[in-house]
Amino acid sequence: MEAITYSDFKKRIKFYLNRITDDFEPLTITRKHRPSVVIISEKAYNNLLENQFILSNPANVAWLEESRKQLEASRTAKKQH
Repeated sequence: MEAITYSDFKKRIKFYLNRITDDFEPLTITRKHRPSVVIISEKAYNNLLENQFILSNPANVAWLEESRKQLEASRTAKKQH
């Protein structure tokens, strides 16, 4: 993840916002004597919220863990279209 200064971000805001949304990559903005901030696209933010919701259910976590174990053991089946 790239980190840039607040002043650089202000100078090239359109460039950085386009890159964040086009490349689906977060950007860290550093500030003097203040905590840094991370900017992500709306799509990335919604993805984080969805993952948080899915992983908040123990049944989903168990299902995902079982799927991971099957994949590692190569006991998966190809989906036919």
